[in-house]
Amino acid sequence: MTQSTKAQAQPACAPPAPGFSPQESRLERGRRALDEIDGKAGHNVITALADIAPDFARYVIEFSFGDIYSRPGLDLPAREIATIAALTALGNASPQLKVHIEAGLNVGLSREEITEVIMQMAVYAGFPAALNGLFAAKEIFALRATHSGETTGS
Repeated sequence: MTQSTKAQAQPACAPPAPGFSPQESRLERGRRALDEIDGKAGHNVITALADIAPDFARYVIEFSFGDIYSRPGLDLPAREIATIAALTALGNASPQLKVHIEAGLNVGLSREEITEVIMQMAVYAGFPAALNGLFAAKEIFALRATHSGETTGS
């Protein structure tokens, strides 16, 4: 019997993300990513879970931020575009959408980009979902303007 000349299939594992340290735990990596992406809004979510579901708060940090957000392949603005689109399309995740609109701004998305992503969802998720998303964005933009002295154009 002859050996196959085809290359052995490689596992579908992605290489470590930039800044990834094998000594860093999922929780440490997740906390670092949470700080960079969501900032205070993300920590507010984690704090709110502390008294009811501390294990779930840890899962959010480890899986969402330590494993998924820390992967290579997409930069943080692209990940936030996908997240804002998905949460808008769900239509029932306004608190999470607001956190990720903040996160999008934190990682460099413009208000215009966020607005366009949400408007695009009208085609696939319907006008009610897009309207709810736009009102969530308007609220976050106004809050940011109040805290920084910016104008919102409204």
